[in-house]
Formats: sequence, structure tokens, C-alpha cells
Amino acid sequence: MAGRTSQQREALSKQNTAIMAVLERAGFEQIAPDIIQPADIFLERSGEDIRARTFVFSDPDGNELCLRPDLTVPACRFHLSHAPAPEKEARYSYLGPAFRFPDERLSPQEFTQAGLEWFGAGNAVAAEARMLKLAISALEAAGLSNLKVTIGDVGLFAALLADTPMPDRWRRRLKHQFWRPSAFRTLLQSFTDGGTKARSSISAIIDTIGTQSASVASRVWLEKNDLPQQGARALSDVAARLAEKLADRSEAPLPAKAVTALESYLALEGGAEDIAAKLGNVPGAENFAAAAASFSQRLAALEEQGLNPKRFHFSANFGREIEYYTGFVFQVEAGGIAIAGGGRYDDMLSDLGASTRIPALGFAIHTERVQAVLA
Repeated sequence: MAGRTSQQREALSKQNTAIMAVLERAGFEQIAPDIIQPADIFLERSGEDIRARTFVFSDPDGNELCLRPDLTVPACRFHLSHAPAPEKEARYSYLGPAFRFPDERLSPQEFTQAGLEWFGAGNAVAAEARMLKLAISALEAAGLSNLKVTIGDVGLFAALLADTPMPDRWRRRLKHQFWRPSAFRTLLQSFTDGGTKARSSISAIIDTIGTQSASVASRVWLEKNDLPQQGARALSDVAARLAEKLADRSEAPLPAKAVTALESYLALEGGAEDIAAKLGNVPGAENFAAAAASFSQRLAALEEQGLNPKRFHFSANFGREIEYYTGFVFQVEAGGIAIAGGGRYDDMLSDLGASTRIPALGFAIHTERVQAVLA
């Protein structure tokens, strides 16, 4: 808050108090997670934008740490270290600083986030609708109106991919690249006719796997070319990857209609209620049908919260910026500026060490941006 006048600081404090009052009345306990965090989970799961803008440093023992670039992961770690039964429902709110290298005028290196994280909620669509309602209510309590809401659903794409006939290794690689649209498109096209048989700079070593094991071929190749292993990647990982490339050579190509279906879904955009009808035309199967039904149920739940889904914009591509999202995602804008966003991230707590998969969702409000819009 350096550089602000006393009047601006007072206005920001008043605005933030109004935001937090909404979350407190809804039963979310305010917490203060640690500012310094292990860097690995942010660098692995947060997405390229946040990774490139995170303040990373090492402690005297060589452990890689960072200043928290957001408060979702710190809140998850707080929950796992403080909750007596992490799998049970818990509701947290927070108001505190986050740190990122700036990328625009409204993104200082240190900025304040207000938000909530909701763990273990039983009814998924009802919790998602309630979460979006709270985000909008908090912004309105701060003084904003004429909010633009964009929603997406990462789970719809995951379900469509599960229903698309292909080897599991292809599905796994597409999931890995989903967060990188350009690399995803290139990979998807490589699975079509001719792409899996393309030769590359490592084709020679792949050819040798037909006469000896992948692990032996990999070791021989590394030794022959005096190439060191990189980082912590084991020789078995290298061998497994080369064996997959060999299998790709003889794999039947992905039908063009399957590629078209995936690309057509990712191009879907428009009013949320219109999209609900269009999802029935997507050539998915059991998994996608269930995800589409959940989407329609979510719209009904939003109406029960007093929201009007007809005013919400849907984009199938939305949510590809943050890698830990697994389902419903949303962003709220005012005056053309993104001021809040969040969604579902059901894999995070187990990734951080929880013994079971725990449903999780939350959102964060960029409070300085709210003040800028109000000004």
C-alpha cells in the first residue's frame, strides 16, 4: 500500500472490511496462512503466467521457497496442518498480501487478496453456485455493480477426453498439455494419420528398442553420446517415454472426427444457457453426458441463489490459465478489469499430502483492482 494517500488507504480498508463481512456472515473462518511457502507446488501446478511471475529464492539449506503468489495453496497447507480431520468440511476466508512480478499497471509486486476456500462440501453444484453468489455479493458490498461474469468447466473437457477412444498414454499426455494450448494443439495433431510415424532426432534410439529393452537402449545411447541425465529424471522415466514413442509408431491414428470433436468443444463460447443446449450435440458418451448434466444442474443452482445465468458468458477455453483447476471456474470483471476469479480444484489437497481426495473450491478478489474501478 506504499504510495497511497491516507484517504486511499482508509477507503481500501473500508472496502475490504465490507468484503470480509460478507464472508464472515456466511460462516467462513478468517485465517492467516504463511507468506513464505515451498515453491514446488506453485511452480508445478499454478500455470505458466504465475510461474513466470513468482518470487523464488533458496534458504541456507538449499530448499526452494517463494513469496506466495496467491493464497489458495497456503490455505490448503494451513488446512492440512491445522484441521484435526482434514477430510471433513471446513470453510476459511482470508485477507492478506500476495506477491508477483508485475505484468500490467494494476498489478503491483505486492497486492491484497480477499477470498475464501471451501473444503469437503457435500453437494458439488450447490457449493459452486453458493461460492459464485458470495463472490458477487462481496463485490457488491464493496460498492460495485454491472459485473460481467465468465464461467467455464474444465471437467467437461476431461469427460470428453475420457470418452474419446485412444490409448491411455495419449490421453495422459493430452491432459498434461491441456494447460498449454499451442502445445496441446500440436500434440493432438501428431496423433492423426501420419503424425505418430514421423521421425525425429531420436528416431535411431527408438529403432533399437525393437531388439533390446528400452532401459538398456537408453543407457547405451546416453553413454555413447556422453549425455548426462538431467535433474531428477530417472533412467526408467526416459526409457518409458521412448517405449511410448515406439508404440506410437504402430498405433492406429486418431480419427479426424475425434480431433474435430475435441477442437469443436474447445471452441464453444456464448451465453451459459445456450451452451447447456449445445452440449447435447457434442459427440461424447457416458462421462460427458454426466458432466453436461452437472452443468445444467449448476445453472439451476445459480438460479436458486438468485443469480441469472442468462447474464453469464461461457467459454470452453476458460480455465486453461491455472493448472490446478479440475471443474467449474469463473471470473468476474468490472469496467473491463478482472477483479475476482476462482473455481474447483479437487486434486490439490491430495497432491499436498492428504490421504484421500477432498473436494475443494474457492475464489480470490484483487482488492486494489476493486478500488481502482470504484475510483
